[in-house]
Amino acid sequence: MNKRGQKKKALSIILLALVFLLAACSGNQGAAENQNGKATGTGGESAKSAGEKIKLSYWTMDRHDMDYMQEQVDKFNETNEDNIEVEMKVMADNYNQSIEVAFVSNQAPDVFKVNDFQTYVSRGYLAPLDDMFSAEFLQKFDGLLVDNVYKKDGKIYSLPNTGQFWRLLYNVDLMEQAGYTEPPKTLAEMVDAAKKITENGKADGIYGFASNFKSGSGFTRPAYAIGSLSSSTSHEGFNYQTGEFDFGMFRDVAEALRQIKEDGSLIPGAESLDIDPLRAQFAQGKIGMYVNHSSEPSVYQSQFPTDIRWASSIVPTVDGQINGVTWVNATGYIGINANTDKKEAAAKFMEFIYSPELRVDHQEKGLGLSVLPYVNEAAAKPELKGIEDFLPTQYDGIYPANPLAITESKLEGKKMTDAFIEYIFTHNQEMDALIEDLNTRYGKALALVNAEGLNNITADPSFSATKLQGTLGN
Repeated sequence: MNKRGQKKKALSIILLALVFLLAACSGNQGAAENQNGKATGTGGESAKSAGEKIKLSYWTMDRHDMDYMQEQVDKFNETNEDNIEVEMKVMADNYNQSIEVAFVSNQAPDVFKVNDFQTYVSRGYLAPLDDMFSAEFLQKFDGLLVDNVYKKDGKIYSLPNTGQFWRLLYNVDLMEQAGYTEPPKTLAEMVDAAKKITENGKADGIYGFASNFKSGSGFTRPAYAIGSLSSSTSHEGFNYQTGEFDFGMFRDVAEALRQIKEDGSLIPGAESLDIDPLRAQFAQGKIGMYVNHSSEPSVYQSQFPTDIRWASSIVPTVDGQINGVTWVNATGYIGINANTDKKEAAAKFMEFIYSPELRVDHQEKGLGLSVLPYVNEAAAKPELKGIEDFLPTQYDGIYPANPLAITESKLEGKKMTDAFIEYIFTHNQEMDALIEDLNTRYGKALALVNAEGLNNITADPSFSATKLQGTLGN
């Protein structure tokens, strides 16, 4: 047996073991399957008329707000008039594998976090929501239900909730000392500010720019945010109008980062820097700028408390012109098990989760930034220092899904993140040749994916990211 076969056999053994383990540990929590293949368990919809509790299981992988959400689940259990009782289980480790095992063993939860939309829909895990909710309820999500993120083949399977909003974080004092009264608006200004901050502070170990280049996210964090705000056609290197990859969208970002490295403005050791050591250096006042998302205010409140004056702004663009929107990482939140016979009860619980009172309170407590206009219009500023600059603007938006991940599963050679990071640190290839090589190899991989029927995302000549402006905020 070859190594690939051995790996498959080992994975099968692990999954089988997990099936038995889940079956042994779950007791009556899971739903059994009736003769029609539908999950019945204890307390189906018929239990309501019999006066029994309709028991729902709810799985999530979100730990950051689990105490708050447990309080809300308890509140729902105490106040709902439909005799519904929800048990919430937080299982952040190996979540996707646990979901897979639960469905294989017919013990899947009734309601669960949607962590892999494409896989969950293709395997039939999620029930369409279109007929479970009123038109008035679904109208709250108008303009947000993008294909292959919340919808597929015209059907809704999950709904948006919170998102990660990307910004340029900067040290206000260092920026002012460099002669900037406001953060840079262009890549050239970002390079210049980084250089001046370094010139002023290098003797004290201060550098103008940093990114966590230990992983590919050291490139993608600034590149995705800046690239998508600068382009009207593309995100993550995928051109929606042509349906092909074109990594030329990252040319200017990569060259700016390369120049920052050449100027000596990049913090030393950045090629092996992880995100937490970067944050620690920023909290100590040693870094002028970096790009990251809306989790940072809570980081500087609890994990790395700091007294420095810091702020954030929308990222600069190539030339100061805003042609698109800054990518908001907003995947599906929760969905309903396609096989449960308790869909009506699950829908009522889901409506409770999306109630304005709960969602507004969740945001005001700083537990997440909503992408929902009805929440942002009603919510006061969250109780978290620095969060105000991360709130949705007209230049934040949710992009349609693209086939980057599935394409990279067929890719031969270096991923684009590795290629661009090598360019930044070693300049071992000219930019034109680098982009041509990436476009060629990703094009071949995408053709393989398409041939195998693994991708249904096609060209949309009418796509324009400018149409996404204003969908989340003003």
